[in-house]
Amino acid sequence: MRYITYLVIGVFFGIIMYKSEAASWFRIYEMFQFGSFHMYGIIGSALVIGMIGVQILKRASIKPLDGSEMSLNPKDKGWKRYLFGGILFGLGWALTGACPGPMYVLAGSGYFSILIVIVGAIVGTFLYGLIKDKLPH
Repeated sequence: MRYITYLVIGVFFGIIMYKSEAASWFRIYEMFQFGSFHMYGIIGSALVIGMIGVQILKRASIKPLDGSEMSLNPKDKGWKRYLFGGILFGLGWALTGACPGPMYVLAGSGYFSILIVIVGAIVGTFLYGLIKDKLPH
């Protein structure tokens, strides 16, 4: 039952991403050219909603679906990982025209060339897992 809940939430998220044009390559290109506020508005509203959601989780003692205890641990201070990670993420996003969420939306929309990007993202995640202990965090 738990996996069906995640599937329904994912499908709902995908429909919202598709209908809001957040998975549109043109909208992403437009954002990187500073030609439109559309994507910045979506990202900004997601940021605000996420901040509100985290504050609600911290204050309301809400438990995850499996009933375990919720824990939100603060990250270590530092700027290097955010700088380098942000540069890598931004380059990948600009080169492929999609960040991780819209990649699956594009595949579901019938843009099957995005499967190359999805395979690359999975391989990159696997490689990071292999070498993460050797990287400066």
